[in-house]
Amino acid sequence: MKPVVAIVGRPNVGKSTLFNRIIGKRLAITEDIPGVTRDRIFSDAEWAGREFTVVDTGGLDPKSEDVIFVQMYKQAQLAIEMANVILFMVDAKQGLMPDDHDVANVLRQSNKPVLLVMNKADNKLLENELYEFFSLGFGDPIAVSALQGLGIGDLLDKIVEELGNIEAEPEDKETLKIAVVGKPNVGKSSLVNKILNEERVIVSDIPGTTRDAIDTYFEQDGRKYCLIDTAGLRRKRSVKFGTVESYSVIRTLGAIRRCDVAVVMLDATQELSEQDIKVAGYVHEQGKPSVIVVNKWDAVEKDTNTMDKMKKSIISDLAFMDYARVLFISAKTGSRVDKIFPAVQSAYEQSTRRISTGLLNDILQDALIVTPPPSDKGRRLKIYYVSQVAVSPPLFALFVNDTEAMHFSYLRFLENHFRKSFGFEGTPIRFALRQKDKE
Repeated sequence: MKPVVAIVGRPNVGKSTLFNRIIGKRLAITEDIPGVTRDRIFSDAEWAGREFTVVDTGGLDPKSEDVIFVQMYKQAQLAIEMANVILFMVDAKQGLMPDDHDVANVLRQSNKPVLLVMNKADNKLLENELYEFFSLGFGDPIAVSALQGLGIGDLLDKIVEELGNIEAEPEDKETLKIAVVGKPNVGKSSLVNKILNEERVIVSDIPGTTRDAIDTYFEQDGRKYCLIDTAGLRRKRSVKFGTVESYSVIRTLGAIRRCDVAVVMLDATQELSEQDIKVAGYVHEQGKPSVIVVNKWDAVEKDTNTMDKMKKSIISDLAFMDYARVLFISAKTGSRVDKIFPAVQSAYEQSTRRISTGLLNDILQDALIVTPPPSDKGRRLKIYYVSQVAVSPPLFALFVNDTEAMHFSYLRFLENHFRKSFGFEGTPIRFALRQKDKE
């Protein structure tokens, strides 16, 4: 996993504005009203070749008894717990406030590296205010203006410097990490218990029983696995702020990001919902190999065509994930549960496949003969050659004369042709366009 940088501070010091500035896009909602950012938001960022994940948090007000601020405090504490480096934001225009001391006391207890960031330092006069912040005990404040972009480069240099002192966690390549994901009450915990053959995870008919991502390590047929049971992801408007569920979502998404394979669970007794599609879509966007598992098959009235009809319907609704294998199981009875691990193993192996450049270009030439590249405004797309540049998921670089002449429909054609030739069942594949001059 990438190291985590959490932005923490009392309300209304500009945390979300800094978050947007670092990641380079307007993702967090920013308003000049304390408490607008209630849920933690995260996104990846990169500076000087170092990648990290930035987490935005709601305002920290440890002494507030307001129910909203109490929950925001809990959220921020979770962000602090996950963080490798903490950005402690203060406000140059308002100066040092009592609440800043309260936040500082919380951060001192974390024993994490803390960078003191003095925001809204829009001019040299305000930069002179930084001396009063020395009393917080976190060294020299870094003066920035998140709104105007002043001092952001210096801050990012400091972040990278701190991250350089943090040893990356060694990847356990021997253990295959499998995240079981889906909306609430589709039977994720029941499946985990059936696989483990023991009641290691609490099972309940109440949606949202699993509040966090739970890792369970075990061995099967000589292979090491880590099974991650996750909280169900509900529609955002269905998640009431002030509940445990409102801040368990980030860890579920984090489980997807760190897994090797995702088991996307659906409920056979219900029609595919918008949320089912969103959960599957997030797995696909993260480039994770996956297996679609349709649970509660024992509760469905069926005839000889029921499975085929439902499978076609699922593939139609999840057209972006038509590469994934679909299994019909019953976690309750154990029916077909034994089919999951071979499918998971196969999807992982396909995701880590490497194809030789020579063979790739032979297949590419076949595709170009079958369907030549289209022309756009009189300029014909030319594809010179292809090479594989990464795995998990497989990533192919296409060298072309004009990247803008490539239409998404032709990329889709190439993907289908590659799949027909090489398989890649269970994993997304990606293409990166590289423009190459004729000479």
